[in-house]
Amino acid sequence: MDKILFEQVPELFASVGALFVEKKEELCEMDAKLGDGDLGLTMSKGYAALPDLMRAEAEGAGGDIGKMLMKAGMKMSSLVPSTMGFLMSTGVMEGGKALKGKTELDGAALADYLTGFAFGVQKRGKCEPGQRTIYDAVLPAAQAAKAAVESDPSASLKTVIEAALAAAKDGVEATKDMVPVFGKAAVHAAQCKGVADQGAVAGYYKILGLSNYIINQ
Repeated sequence: MDKILFEQVPELFASVGALFVEKKEELCEMDAKLGDGDLGLTMSKGYAALPDLMRAEAEGAGGDIGKMLMKAGMKMSSLVPSTMGFLMSTGVMEGGKALKGKTELDGAALADYLTGFAFGVQKRGKCEPGQRTIYDAVLPAAQAAKAAVESDPSASLKTVIEAALAAAKDGVEATKDMVPVFGKAAVHAAQCKGVADQGAVAGYYKILGLSNYIINQ
């Protein structure tokens, strides 16, 4: 597909929500070992609700994708009042801010969204690369997406999301050798060696959900 129209954007995020519902138990099991055990619940509840929140804001957004995302992201935060929930909703809001005035998504706009999303995660989480968090997946994804557009300003949605997905996957793999600095994982740092960070896996699934829609349309 060449572009995603305003009215198709909720369906794009419905693909993300569907994947998180599918991966809910897997993420909860990963999180139970080194976290609170509710990661899958947070991601599935938040992203499954997001498409309807976006549809509810669509009329008032007047065709502005950024406005729709910002308002829906704000409402999403009240549905998942947890650390990861706030990271996700802030990411969506900042991604929306990057798309303010856009009425459709092409490859360059998708890169802008991913860049804004990663910025929102960093802004809310006060995290840095290499600290074994979701940021270690979403930042490389955003950087790869941006690089694809810088290399070719007319890069397709498929090209951009494939670059982002590959980088996110590499980012997840890299967390296996990182020392955690946040939460329960930091207390049990020795147990993390050789194990992918569950937050980074969730970040990868976010990108994969977007990819599933773009590639299959």
